[in-house]
Amino acid sequence: MQIHDVHEGIQKHKKRKRIGRGVGSGHGKTSTKGHKGHSSRQGYKQHPLMEGGQMPIVRRVPIRGFSNGRFKKDFAILNLELLEAFFDSGATVDEAVLRAKGLVKGRHDDGLKILGDGTLTKALTVKAQKFSKTAAEKIAAAGGSIEVVG
Repeated sequence: MQIHDVHEGIQKHKKRKRIGRGVGSGHGKTSTKGHKGHSSRQGYKQHPLMEGGQMPIVRRVPIRGFSNGRFKKDFAILNLELLEAFFDSGATVDEAVLRAKGLVKGRHDDGLKILGDGTLTKALTVKAQKFSKTAAEKIAAAGGSIEVVG
């Protein structure tokens, strides 16, 4: 094998199939669409999951898991490491302040939940709907206080 043989057989730019350009082109008359039927008509578009007469894979694969649906709670999640980085000692932290700083975005119907990831060395007053056990312990250990908002 020589260096010029490496790319042999690989087409860099494949020539486009020119359909409907006469019988001599090999793609004339029915333009590779066959005779009659919906797939030969103009504007035909097959659904991406269509598999002919076969049962589609989305219906063959079993349903796994569970969706809690309308009863699911939607909290804005925030870790202690962000409170450490963005707030000074003695500050009061609530959802409105967090939204103003851009730490909480979007719509969260059930409020704010503080999680205990990271360390906290500043004494903060944190107001939220929920606190994880470790977050409450770390805030208290740093000399801060938590306030559960209804």
